[in-house]
Amino acid sequence: MEARRDFLEGRRIASYQLEREIGQGDMSLVYRAEDLLLNRTVALKLIAPELARDDSFRRRFTHEVREVASIDHPHIVPIYDVGEAEGVLYVAMRYIPGPNLGTLVREAGPLSVQTALRIAAQVASALDVAHEHHLVHRNVQPGNILVDTGPDRGHPEHAYLTDFGSTRRTPALTGFTTAGEFAGTLDYTAPEQISGRPVDGRSDLYSLACVVYETLTGGPPFERDEDLPLLWAHLYDQPPPLTGRRPEIAPATDEVLAKALAKAPEDRYDSCLEFVAAMRRVAEQPDGAPSGPLAARPSPPAPMHPPSPAESATPPGPPFDDDDDEW
Repeated sequence: MEARRDFLEGRRIASYQLEREIGQGDMSLVYRAEDLLLNRTVALKLIAPELARDDSFRRRFTHEVREVASIDHPHIVPIYDVGEAEGVLYVAMRYIPGPNLGTLVREAGPLSVQTALRIAAQVASALDVAHEHHLVHRNVQPGNILVDTGPDRGHPEHAYLTDFGSTRRTPALTGFTTAGEFAGTLDYTAPEQISGRPVDGRSDLYSLACVVYETLTGGPPFERDEDLPLLWAHLYDQPPPLTGRRPEIAPATDEVLAKALAKAPEDRYDSCLEFVAAMRRVAEQPDGAPSGPLAARPSPPAPMHPPSPAESATPPGPPFDDDDDEW
């Protein structure tokens, strides 16, 4: 897509007037654009032409984006439109003016425990609802979490999870695309995704735990200079204790994160909200001691905003046994 950036700015794609680039992925670019039909600002994601020319990819991509669009959840970026024009495959989404979580941490430094877990709870609720619809994100990372201003002082942030286009339905899917390319961002990728085994909602939970670790410390749990040592670390190394970087945080959080980052999916929590609830429970204890068995299922954390039917639903039980690619 590199060669087409200057060419695309200012162009019209279908009913969308491109204004400026606001994001990018390995095979996509995201522009702020004007919806000329409805007179509103949108985020328009454009897929690399080499993918758009693949009939199988195009059909699957369009179908899966429509499935994500059918999920009405306050912490999933709403999708307005998906289509193709002049050989360009596009998705139109709500434009979120706030930064992504990665930019927020780079600019502000590690977040407070309260702020990190407020954001994590919102993302966790979005992921759990997607998992109830048998969809796995497979690329949960700070760059795919947009943070806008919340409605009031009690809820200062409103997080949106985006980039569900790399998502596929859960049965019989692995960490690799049909073209054999790896799907996901290595700093946050679950071991089973790396090894090409089937993935499910617990793979997203692993990625979310990596994101929480980064929001609290300023960096992901595994940091290596090259890809192969990083893959090895996800597969075999134990994550460094959170308290080694933030000694003021309750020591029991190390145990919670270790469970969420377990190498085997069955050793992790059953849902993303369960993980965040465990983090909150130990972080709020004066001595940092857990208030009960960490593996016990807690009540979900209070919603960040007036709950939608999806948010107020009981977190799913044991996850299904299967998984999902990038938009």
